[in-house]
Amino acid sequence: MGAAWSVVREVGLAGLSMRDLATRAGVTTPTLYAYFDSKHDIYDAMFAEAAEQFATYMAPTYVSEESEEVLGASMRRFVEFCIADVARYQLLFQRTIPGFEPSAESYAHAEAALDDVRRWLGGRGMVSEGWQLDLLTALMTGLVDQQISNDPGGQRWVGLIDEAAAMFVSHCRNGLHVERVGSSIARDLTDISRPRRLAGKPTVSTTKRRK
Repeated sequence: MGAAWSVVREVGLAGLSMRDLATRAGVTTPTLYAYFDSKHDIYDAMFAEAAEQFATYMAPTYVSEESEEVLGASMRRFVEFCIADVARYQLLFQRTIPGFEPSAESYAHAEAALDDVRRWLGGRGMVSEGWQLDLLTALMTGLVDQQISNDPGGQRWVGLIDEAAAMFVSHCRNGLHVERVGSSIARDLTDISRPRRLAGKPTVSTTKRRK
């Protein structure tokens, strides 16, 4: 797998080819096909290796019991793991390879790591509902994407982790209030956008009904 990772770190995930990989590994292309039926099989093996590394790196060993500190430490681990190897991050968390889906066996490692983090944070009252985990992963990957895209090697978005953690904890603690406010805003926007009936002309709605 070392040769495969070297290739994708140089030319990107999409640039991986069986011929180049065989050359890099010092074997013939037919020999490589004896171990892997296709390039997607190589991606799957790489995914499994990366997922195991992710599980090990994210294993909860936090000392503090403060919600924001614990969450900040968890987010920092995630972000640091991702920006340390862009190709690995893209393989694990982005759909950059057309047609590739990790096997259930390979995906199980990543799923187990996220479950461990979710249970640990849930035991401390920080992530108890599905939408909270969705929001948290969106925050973390957003920081990663911005850091990789706009400040590679820097700290601009990494430096926002503590603020993001505090924002997330505050939002979850006040979730019901925010939900009510959000619903009120949605109703106001609906009232504003509702078509007004013109004299003598029927109103034609452009709103599509949900199926």
